[in-house]
Amino acid sequence: MKTTLILLLMSAMPFSLSAQEMPQTQKMKPVSAEYLVKDYSYLYGMPGFSDELLKMHFQLYQGYVKNTNLLLNRFKELELQDRDQTYDYGALKRRFGWEWDGMRLHEFYFDNLGGSEALDKSSTLFQRIVKDFGSYEAWKKNFMATGLIRGIGWVILYRDPQTGRLFNTWINEHDVGHLAGGSPLLVMDVFEHAYITQYGLEKGKYIQAFFDNVDWSKPVKRYNDAVGSE
Repeated sequence: MKTTLILLLMSAMPFSLSAQEMPQTQKMKPVSAEYLVKDYSYLYGMPGFSDELLKMHFQLYQGYVKNTNLLLNRFKELELQDRDQTYDYGALKRRFGWEWDGMRLHEFYFDNLGGSEALDKSSTLFQRIVKDFGSYEAWKKNFMATGLIRGIGWVILYRDPQTGRLFNTWINEHDVGHLAGGSPLLVMDVFEHAYITQYGLEKGKYIQAFFDNVDWSKPVKRYNDAVGSE
């Protein structure tokens, strides 16, 4: 277990972006719109989530933000050197989806936590869940079952903008398995770092704790925003 956690921590730590020294006249400035780490310290004390677990998870998230900014600056360096068709540039472009999605999915995840009230039955999101899954209970059972799939990844309630249909989707890696054009409504992290230090291999207990703390105002707003933008 210790080895697994070390590898997970290393995956989110800033990596080295070595490069040839540029002439002083070509030194670049950092990109002006760097992503900022969001403060989720208000989640400390949340039932079912120890402060130790949350602190580690916040550190992992901060690593994704830092790596996203490092990559954006490295892209600019290589472009200024006219090296945007090199192997190094292509390899870093492939890496960008992992870092950026790791940053953004964690923000979705933390944002939809911290609540205690059930989903309002009069909300348009609740009504759509019932339409597509038959009942809220059937949808929740399916969402939880998706989270119990063996492996690491994410579970996302997606909305198809063309049909309005909802899907519970398994995302194996940050950058693999997303529904093109889909709007993420509810996001649950099921990478081992999200629960293993507190729940061990009892992922089901973690998933229940997640549901006990969903702030449904956030998925409802995401749904309404998605519908309203069409």
